[in-house]
Amino acid sequence: MEPFGIALTTLALFVSFGFMVGVLFGFFGMGGSFLVTPALLVMGYPARVAVGSGMAFVFGTAVIATLKHHDLGQVDYKLGGLMIVGTTAGIEVGSLLVYRLEDLGLAGGVIGITYVGLLGTIGLFVTRNALKDDGGDGSGGGGHHEAANEEIDADDIPDIAKKIQSYRVPPMMTIAGGIQVSLWMILGVAFATGLLSGFLGVGGGFIRMPAMFYLIGVPVPVAVGTDLFEIVFSGGFGAFTYGLNGGVDLSIVAPLLAGSALGARIGSAATSIVNEDDIKIYFGLMLLGGAVAVAFQQAGDYFGIEAFNTVGFALILLSAFMVGGAVIYSTVMTMRRQAKTAAASAD
Repeated sequence: MEPFGIALTTLALFVSFGFMVGVLFGFFGMGGSFLVTPALLVMGYPARVAVGSGMAFVFGTAVIATLKHHDLGQVDYKLGGLMIVGTTAGIEVGSLLVYRLEDLGLAGGVIGITYVGLLGTIGLFVTRNALKDDGGDGSGGGGHHEAANEEIDADDIPDIAKKIQSYRVPPMMTIAGGIQVSLWMILGVAFATGLLSGFLGVGGGFIRMPAMFYLIGVPVPVAVGTDLFEIVFSGGFGAFTYGLNGGVDLSIVAPLLAGSALGARIGSAATSIVNEDDIKIYFGLMLLGGAVAVAFQQAGDYFGIEAFNTVGFALILLSAFMVGGAVIYSTVMTMRRQAKTAAASAD
């Protein structure tokens, strides 16, 4: 009877964890490998199974979330295809750097420090800019409903993206929001994000999503949807590779996907309801929490203190649950405000 109870508890844990990660995945276009793989490792699964099952989960959740973003018109397939090309080349070069550092015996420390620094820097940058923008417009109201084919206001495009768009090196591409960018600029941004992804050994959603917004000028909801479209391919390829070597455990993946099927649709729908600045604030806070958590884990590995690893993992889960809860709360409150406004207008 006890083993059945334990199995039921594990099943419930996987389903609820899958739901929470699904919300984050659909809302931010990232959060899968960032959360699932470390959780499975801490639970005692072999590294090959943890990474392979995490990849399979990421693939399934990305498909669900991408379909929802597609329904909302928030996927730029042309940009996504170009990003896949550039990212793939970058990942290859990034992995070569890792092999070189391994030969020198420096890989672990350099990758760990880069990961913490990058998470913290992007987190601070995104949060600071979002708070500044949020304070500036004073709206704080409902969501922005950007679709890939809608024109966007020049004031909504970050200054760095405007600078990149000003380099009109042919051929020029028209992407989300009627933006014109040089093909070489898109491939350059994609290559740089792929390089970092390959170097850090992560899916790279936390790099690509802000890169598409801050460097290319794509609206945040479209950046999220397009990033998820890319993850369908990278996650699918990774899951297939690990699956061939027995690295995918369906008893883990199935309950995780059962939870994320609902979570990913809620998270994806929330991007068209929640204020765009709020999306950026939550994203930044998520990365800052991740930076602190990974710093603890790195310190635990370096000093051989197991408690630091446990604290790091707990911080990752805590930040994910808090941000996931904030996303759901913000969505519900925005919908209630919209319903009150509609009722007042009807009267």
